[in-house]
Amino acid sequence: MSEIMKYDVVVVGAGIAGPIVARNVAKEGYSVLLIDKKPAIGAPKQCAEGINISVFEKHDIPYDKRFINREIYGARLYSPSGYTLEMRYNRVSGVILERKVFDKMLAFYAARAGADVLPRTEATDVIRKDGKIIGIKAKKEGEPIEIRADILVAADGVESTIARKAGINTYAPLHEFDSAYEYEMLIEGFDPDLIHLWFGNNVAPRGYVWVFPKDEDRANVGIGINSDNPMTAKHYLDKWLKENNIAFKKILEVNVGIVPVGGFLRELVKDNVLVVGDAARQVNPMHGGGMAEAMEAGTIASKWILEALKEENFELLKNYTTEWWEKDGKRLERVLRVRKVVEHLTDEDLDVFIQTLSGIDAEKIAGGHYSEVIKALLKQPKVLMSPRRITLLKELL
Repeated sequence: MSEIMKYDVVVVGAGIAGPIVARNVAKEGYSVLLIDKKPAIGAPKQCAEGINISVFEKHDIPYDKRFINREIYGARLYSPSGYTLEMRYNRVSGVILERKVFDKMLAFYAARAGADVLPRTEATDVIRKDGKIIGIKAKKEGEPIEIRADILVAADGVESTIARKAGINTYAPLHEFDSAYEYEMLIEGFDPDLIHLWFGNNVAPRGYVWVFPKDEDRANVGIGINSDNPMTAKHYLDKWLKENNIAFKKILEVNVGIVPVGGFLRELVKDNVLVVGDAARQVNPMHGGGMAEAMEAGTIASKWILEALKEENFELLKNYTTEWWEKDGKRLERVLRVRKVVEHLTDEDLDVFIQTLSGIDAEKIAGGHYSEVIKALLKQPKVLMSPRRITLLKELL
């Protein structure tokens, strides 16, 4: 007979959202189990590792140098023809993390708050009784176990076994995903105080190439492109490295992943099951960053989990869906509209926009205030001379 465990809340997946939920709920005295199928939480990473500095204070995460590789002071964008837009600040605007350490520390904070944590434990199915989900089946280091819980949290990534088994519709067309490929490698010649992004239809269709510095001569060098592209992300990244005469014989790590860039779940809660993070497609569709979005979703989800447990009323869990869509969902849908327009830009458009944006307040661009950026672009002669560009931009207002 398999081992049976019992908790108030079971969180499946110890990436970003899962540990945030586990920590927030456990510190209020409820029994919480956080599981992850990986033997070492955080490894392998599937991330460029850059994040805005604001998330640490906002989500009560220590600013710990153990998982911060480098402080970043802005970004430099490169157009297909080599025009540049630099956004440099006199203060730290973001950091490059070491995700293998960061994720493990988030799980540690959850454990310190009172949660139990089990790596190498893979959720395989939900358990139902009288039509209700009462827990999950899992394999703990290969051995079958049953975990009973009042509330389940599916934070188990893009494919989310638990959301699917719970009957939540997680389908999204292939076009709503990006394929990412990244080398952590030795590389020189780039300002290590900035992140660097290259755009172009022949460089990275729908996406971009990035260099995120981790040292003076070490960086994450990667690419994201549309998943339904006939060519692979690796093909485009290797081509870019060769064209820029960058030797890639000193590669320290290779990372591959699928990134949701649309297809947000309408149904984030079903009965006593909540979906958070990549499992819910809670990722910025423009740049593919999901860490800050996962933290926000985890914070909102944990708030309503606590309310439901306190009031012994699981109907309150539905407020997570409502609040997330009000706070983040509508904003991300607007960003998705921007992404869909950007897909139709030619290389010449990208050249013109990056040239033009160099005269616009960098804070508006970096902060994602797209309406302000679009209004500024619509005043530029090179934009006004093109009815097609005007039409594309006006679609976003």
